[in-house]
Amino acid sequence: MIWSLIKIIGFVVFVAAATLGAGYLLEMDGGVRIAFAGYEYNLTPIKTVIAMVILVVAVWVLLKLLSLAVAILRFLNGDETAISRYFDRNRERKGHQALSEGLMALASGEGRVAMAKAAKAEKYLNKPELTNLITAQAAEMAGDHKKAEDVYKRLLKDQSTRFVGVRGILKQKLAEGKTDVALKLAQAGFELKPKHEEMQDTLLRLQSQTEDWSGARDTLKAKLKFGNLPRDVHKRRDAVLALSEAKTRIEAGGEGQSHAATIEANRLSPDLIPAAILAAQAHVENGKPRLAVKALKKAWEVQPHPDLAAAFGAIEPEETPEKRIKRFTALTTIHPEHRETKLLLAELNISASDFPAARRALGDLVTTEPDARVLTIMAAIERGEGASDVVVKGWLARALNAPSGPRWICENCHHIHAEWAPVCENCQSFDTLAWTSPPKSEVATDGLVATSAGVLPLIVGTIEEFNDPVEDSEDGNDVVIAPEVETLITEAEILPDNPDENSEDKPKNESNL
Repeated sequence: MIWSLIKIIGFVVFVAAATLGAGYLLEMDGGVRIAFAGYEYNLTPIKTVIAMVILVVAVWVLLKLLSLAVAILRFLNGDETAISRYFDRNRERKGHQALSEGLMALASGEGRVAMAKAAKAEKYLNKPELTNLITAQAAEMAGDHKKAEDVYKRLLKDQSTRFVGVRGILKQKLAEGKTDVALKLAQAGFELKPKHEEMQDTLLRLQSQTEDWSGARDTLKAKLKFGNLPRDVHKRRDAVLALSEAKTRIEAGGEGQSHAATIEANRLSPDLIPAAILAAQAHVENGKPRLAVKALKKAWEVQPHPDLAAAFGAIEPEETPEKRIKRFTALTTIHPEHRETKLLLAELNISASDFPAARRALGDLVTTEPDARVLTIMAAIERGEGASDVVVKGWLARALNAPSGPRWICENCHHIHAEWAPVCENCQSFDTLAWTSPPKSEVATDGLVATSAGVLPLIVGTIEEFNDPVEDSEDGNDVVIAPEVETLITEAEILPDNPDENSEDKPKNESNL
């Protein structure tokens, strides 16, 4: 509507200007005198202007007639398409101009204008492989998804544009959340162009989301084959897929095949913690504990982790606390200053009732990294050394509100996971989980629940072995050695808001609280 009004106003202005100019020329004196071959012509100013316009038109018509004459001569000499090319040349010029304007409108974000220009270009050029793509993208930009899908479907009919049509519909189905249809389209697109990196990534992501681990491994091989993935990254991600495939087989009851898959995953990436743990379990079940120790040590060398310590303890579940401390030197001597090593030594000494050694092993973690696990272990040490209930509950009260410590966190969206997974449950990214501390503090009990290794029980063995009370403690109360963490937390939850209020007993070591 506005554009039509602008054109009308422009036309009126042009007519008014032409009229004003013609009147001015009529009122002018003088003119142009032309003498040629004995003839003389006198032209007024208005006649001069009209003569010049006629001359320009005549020259243009003459050039066109000359071009037509040349085309006719070529046709007479055997060029059968010369005359048709003459008449099509003007259409092509208009079509290419409309196509160019459509591309410019598309780049400028003017979806409706781009659609109109694409329709005009199609009228003159009759080349849908060029104009349909502009129309589809312009329709998407304008929010007309139905028209865009119809155009993409038309692109599927031509072999040269089929991949573009598949890719366009694929993006629409992904936006609509139709994963099953998108997976089929991604497979079709991958077959059309197996070297296309974006299609490879999309197919790999969809296969991971639908747990098609075997297909995902084939896609990963294609990425390596066509140079879209470094070899070291391929080995790591192939290990993740092999591990995921093994877990699926374990859930299905195929133990023999799952053992082979987990061992293969650990071979491909020895630093992958879940793969090392499952491989160790497989070696133990196969009667090869030394291979289990070797797998866990390799993973511990890269990154100490509580789940690795728990799996290492499960190799010899019936050993005494003293023997366990000695056997665990295979891990504790690798990274002696690492926080996980210090926590592991503290837990092992608690299991052996050597609470001073546990305190020494804990070192300065209480002041430098006071997360929920550190503070809970400190509460167990205080209980074992015979501290009062107020002191123990004070530590537990701090633990309940302390940061949760390292967790499995997605490096892409920073979502926190209770346990490792190949695909982030929030952003669906593949192989993005890392064992690190969350950016924000969380409730300590949530951290303890989410840590699959727990704290004391999984390392020191069954609680019943270390649950005998010690008589004659300082305050006359029985002291429970190496108590279960959940019991300690339950005691902390029944505390009043301020444990020091309404109590005559004060902590023995107030500086530690």
